[in-house]
Amino acid sequence: MNDVTIIGCGVIDVLVGAVDDKILSRASTQMDFIKFNFGGDALNEATALSRLGKKVQWIDKIGDDDAGKRILNHAVENKLDTSCVKIQAGLDTGISIVLVDAAGERKFLTNMNGSHRKLSAEDIWPHVDGMADIVCFASMFVSPLLNIPATAKVFEAIKSKPRILAFDMKHPKNGETLEDLAPVLKYADYFFPNEEELATLAGSDDIQKNISALLDNGLKCAVVKRGGKGCIIATKSAQIEIPAYHVEKAVDTTGAGDCFAAGFLYALSEKFSLEECGKFACAAASCSVEEVGAVTGLTSLDKVMSRYKF
Repeated sequence: MNDVTIIGCGVIDVLVGAVDDKILSRASTQMDFIKFNFGGDALNEATALSRLGKKVQWIDKIGDDDAGKRILNHAVENKLDTSCVKIQAGLDTGISIVLVDAAGERKFLTNMNGSHRKLSAEDIWPHVDGMADIVCFASMFVSPLLNIPATAKVFEAIKSKPRILAFDMKHPKNGETLEDLAPVLKYADYFFPNEEELATLAGSDDIQKNISALLDNGLKCAVVKRGGKGCIIATKSAQIEIPAYHVEKAVDTTGAGDCFAAGFLYALSEKFSLEECGKFACAAASCSVEEVGAVTGLTSLDKVMSRYKF
């Protein structure tokens, strides 16, 4: 049996840095690094969880092309259960160009017709009964085929059994609001937006107001990622603010939020308290930002535990 099911996209990342705001004004620029890596929120979370020692099922759709084969090999090498990854002929597997600046912050260039935008409810339905006791949909707002009504139906089916259900998100693409998300929130046990994503959803920069709105719309527990400021975990009855773990230098923040989510899910599976879940998640994220690549720095449970215990 798998410990965790992760649903959502896996892509190839080509990371380039360090870039500046004049990069497009020059005919040629020498980079400090250009690296081929694997990414996508779901694949990052699944890979990180597997490296932490969990048995992970990954559900996604990729193309029958070289990029898809490389992603599948990466997943198998990281001991993921890929039996529910659909391989579709004629589909371009998602590839992203990631522009990383000197502070480790990044901008993405993505293929609008890539596999990450083609995952649908029909690709998920056949696997609902076999999902683990903890399920995370890592890619809210990535595929237009999984809009809010379609996602709500999938969530309802997942919660037809006594499972823990979490989800993560990218920035909404079509002006979706927090109120629009209510049909999804009512099924979710945990939601992992970052502070900026939540502000976009809520139309407000007041984080306390935004957290209250999430809970008022049916969410059981809000886990707001704040980058270098750590995280806030909130339920109707309590709120916990947890600082980030110190790192000497953030080289690349790509995937830090995904490693945070993976750390939180790991801690949930181990029956940690909410505060311990947040601390462990922050420790996992701190490992991620020290290396170029989403999960390059998260190599083992021992590495995260050494920071978590400290």
